[in-house]
Amino acid sequence: MKRTPLYATHRALGARFVEFGGWEMPVQYTGIVEEHVAVRQRAGLFDVSHMGEIELRGPHALAACQELTVNDVARLHDGQAQYSLLCRPNGGVVDDVIVHRLASDRLLICVNASNIDKDFAWMQEHRGGAEVVNRSDEFAQLALQGPHATATLAAVTTLPLGDIRRFEFRAGTVGGQPALVAHTGYTGEDGWELYCAPDAAPALWQALIEAGQPQGLVPAGLGARDTLRLESALPLYGHELTDDTTPLEAGLRWVVHFEKPRFVGRDALVRQRQAGTERTLVGVVLTDPGIPRQGYRVLSEQQTVGTITSGTKSPTLGTAIGMGYVARPWHAVGTRLAVEIRGRAARAEVVPLPFYRR
Repeated sequence: MKRTPLYATHRALGARFVEFGGWEMPVQYTGIVEEHVAVRQRAGLFDVSHMGEIELRGPHALAACQELTVNDVARLHDGQAQYSLLCRPNGGVVDDVIVHRLASDRLLICVNASNIDKDFAWMQEHRGGAEVVNRSDEFAQLALQGPHATATLAAVTTLPLGDIRRFEFRAGTVGGQPALVAHTGYTGEDGWELYCAPDAAPALWQALIEAGQPQGLVPAGLGARDTLRLESALPLYGHELTDDTTPLEAGLRWVVHFEKPRFVGRDALVRQRQAGTERTLVGVVLTDPGIPRQGYRVLSEQQTVGTITSGTKSPTLGTAIGMGYVARPWHAVGTRLAVEIRGRAARAEVVPLPFYRR
């Protein structure tokens, strides 16, 4: 398995490791619930260096990105970022990504770790004259998240953080290390994602840990990252998003810019928008004991009407929550359903998403 530049740091902190997307990653340090609560109430620091970075370059870079992604990158100015999706011609999702406009002829796209090779090949196939460069080995990435994240970051940088709005980024120095500082995150809290050279990651990590300790900052692993994103109903590729699900089914209609005349998957998504989806992503809360897990069947009077894609016991809410796809007649908020857990039908109810909003 691959290891990030911070592997030795995590070992020294006593982290437990898991395999994720071909990487050996820290899943927790002191405990998933403790780290989750710290991010909700104070701040947490994540190593997300397994994520990939692919750059589109050249005079055709912007046009190629418009063709490749469903959102409208023409809206972006230099220093702005955008959540978007890569889709197949049938509307299925190749990956969900963050597009960063470095310049009109340079767009840096952050992709999911397990999809780096797939995304790179897909972008090359649809590059439209742009140069496609896999820069994943050139970056480490840290995610500083939580109510005290900005105060922690301000202690180790001279960047004017108050001027950097959500989904904007700037290049600067953090803890003495050059970094690209983006006002983005994947926890439902305010926070920042920092891109730096791999050999700068240990010093940057240590600087943030030391600056954040008075604020209650803790190192956090992928376990808390998953429970945090699930409470906030943020999709995870391989769970809510796959090659067989579309943005409209996943509740991501707001990402798709149908006003663009061309992008891969547009025709299929237009047809689905006109006909309506046969299934949709919903949130459920269990009213019986148990935890919904990926792959569990969703039932209505013993009839299978859907499948759970993600589930956990919410550390913030104290209830068992899950997301999953159900057939349209059973998608309405308040619908009584059940989730099959080891042969037992646990009662559940469809609730609004997200489960948690800061």
